[in-house]
Amino acid sequence: MSELGRMKVLNAKPVNLDGFSVADADLGLIAMRSPQDPSPSLLVRDGEVLELDGKSVAEFDVIDEFIARYGIDLAVADEAMALDDAVLARMAVDVNVSRAEVVRLIGGTTPAKLAHVVALLSPVEMQMAMTKLRARRTPSNQAHVTNQLDDPLLIAADAASAVAYGFREVETTVPVLGDAPSNAVALLIGSQVGTPGAMAQCSIEEALELRLGLRGLTSYAETISIYGTEQVFVDGDDTPFSKAILTSAYASRGLKMRVTSGGGAEVLMGAAERCSILYLESRCVSLARALGSQGVQNGGIDGVGVVASVPEGMKELLAENLMVMMRDLESCAGNDNLISESDIRRSAHTLPVLLAGADFVFSGFGSIPRYDNAFALSNFNSDDMDDFLVLQRDWGADGGLRTVSADHLEAVRRRAARAVQAVYRDLGLADYDDDRVEEVVFANGSRDLPPGHPKIVAEAAASIEARQLTVFDVIASLHRTGFGDEAQAITRLTEERLRGDQLQTSAIFDDEFRVLSKLTDPNDYAGPGTGYAPTAQRQSEIDGIRQARTSSELTADQAEHHGHVIVTDVEPARQGSDPREVCIGLSPAWGRSVWLTLCGLTVGEVLRQISAGLEEEGCVPRLVRVRSTIDVGLIGLTAARLSGSGIGIGLQGKGTSLIHRRDLAPLANLELFSVAPLLTAGMYRDLGKNAARHAKGMAPVPIFTGGTDESISARYHARAVALVSLERQACEPGEPPVTIEVRRP
Repeated sequence: MSELGRMKVLNAKPVNLDGFSVADADLGLIAMRSPQDPSPSLLVRDGEVLELDGKSVAEFDVIDEFIARYGIDLAVADEAMALDDAVLARMAVDVNVSRAEVVRLIGGTTPAKLAHVVALLSPVEMQMAMTKLRARRTPSNQAHVTNQLDDPLLIAADAASAVAYGFREVETTVPVLGDAPSNAVALLIGSQVGTPGAMAQCSIEEALELRLGLRGLTSYAETISIYGTEQVFVDGDDTPFSKAILTSAYASRGLKMRVTSGGGAEVLMGAAERCSILYLESRCVSLARALGSQGVQNGGIDGVGVVASVPEGMKELLAENLMVMMRDLESCAGNDNLISESDIRRSAHTLPVLLAGADFVFSGFGSIPRYDNAFALSNFNSDDMDDFLVLQRDWGADGGLRTVSADHLEAVRRRAARAVQAVYRDLGLADYDDDRVEEVVFANGSRDLPPGHPKIVAEAAASIEARQLTVFDVIASLHRTGFGDEAQAITRLTEERLRGDQLQTSAIFDDEFRVLSKLTDPNDYAGPGTGYAPTAQRQSEIDGIRQARTSSELTADQAEHHGHVIVTDVEPARQGSDPREVCIGLSPAWGRSVWLTLCGLTVGEVLRQISAGLEEEGCVPRLVRVRSTIDVGLIGLTAARLSGSGIGIGLQGKGTSLIHRRDLAPLANLELFSVAPLLTAGMYRDLGKNAARHAKGMAPVPIFTGGTDESISARYHARAVALVSLERQACEPGEPPVTIEVRRP
């Protein structure tokens, strides 16, 4: 039968590449109003919280306890909790009610109360409320500045480009953890070229990030992750109390700091406790306030593909930002992760925030090409810059950015690259020639550059760490090499840390180092509005798209490969003694209910390739099933601690894999394959080879999966959640690992 012509055209549209899921409260795949969300309640006696959102004090988990202790203004709690949800919702929108009054009352609400209030608002009403309730009057924007080579000249040139466009915060990270000190120095220098005063951060493992900040090489942090369920905190080896200490450590040294949450994280970890994404994020935002954080980066972040896959997902993402504002915190409003392959959907996600205004419209506009973004593909990237600038013009909205001429862009890129070239030469870190500078000036991204010496960045970063270079070394070097303007700008930035004004809520520096914040630039908006709310019937029509898939449908292909390997328990796993032994830790559902990885390889083929890589390097694999956790980091660490060599490999059924060493922290692995859909058989074999090289004390060969312009989150997250659910069902908390045998039938 012939396909309808109009349906054929629709089937070819990019939106059909995204993943969609039927709302499923059991998996946490529900944006708002899960049947399992608690009803708001608060019982206080003699200044002590005895009941919080339906839980007695004896039932509190660690998040409840922290919020009860530090996150609720008990002086206003009785008044706030007695108000009807609709009354509070209208106050958030009503121009006759001041921002200060809304903030005062919301300070006395519980997480469930705030979630109930925000869920009553339509998207238009949320925008109206955001316009009134954001902390700082002047909107701003933040940029991602990364590249796949960790090339310091390119990082500096791209940072200078970003601040030229108007970004007041720039954020980098690394494909290779050891390169972080080099990236931080390059970003610091580049961010003060042409337009001074932008703050910079290097988002990496928390301890190293803090050390770089204490040495003055960064000026803010935001990737201190918090979560809405205790299980995910446990999986991440954290608690609210440890995050509070870390928050205080940053602030005590003049480092601006906000936390990161964002809906969907708990769903991805298979521990959403059947609650809605909105309620769990309300817990996170309440926790952020209790921690003393200056603000929150949310609006989906890494879990944005999960949230966007369910009905009302876009609405929930906007609600996350609004809750931050209502808690009187700086809102860094997401948009930093590509939400869809559809240009229409990704623009629709961004436009409400742009129109309403936020302290930061993006918590990471990709100021570099998609493929160079080492965080993840941003919702807008460098090739979207003109589109964003036109949107500002079309709507008369300030998204913090401005048009830059080609001549000016060339000038600041050359200045930044030359400054880093000079400093690296002066400090004996690396010697980049003038040809490399010119290549960087005119490059769109790392794919336009020759790869250069493979060890040059690693050696420079190692030298920075070995010598414990600080911001003062950078300043002195800039002075010696003729870059006095940049030296003065960094000096001024460092001086301002001593004043501490940048620790005010929503603080940024303008290009004259004046602090704009909730105190010095308070939001004084007072505008009216009403809006449309869909009927239940219409909402059902909106929700019922033909592309939606149930959890069963998302995992249907697993049955096609059932039993292609046979797994047999041998004995309780014991500590190995053979120095050639590398343990491969397998997740609870591997070869039980998960048989096919996200990249299309069977779990048996992935294991065969990893084992072959080990054997080719002269090592002996031993297979261990880790039953008590689904976290790939803990699986790998458990394997490493059992391994005779002290090196282990962690492997989830969906294909995520890593190399670990027994003496490292759970999140500080040696090598990580985090984007399972992009992996190949050859990459898994190379992972095995690198694990063996670690075991033998040899240098591994870097495995570059390369940049991608696919929307991995949108395309695969719904399926990944379904596979993680199978893993969670197979998990046996408290059970020790067992040695297993795997054979083909």
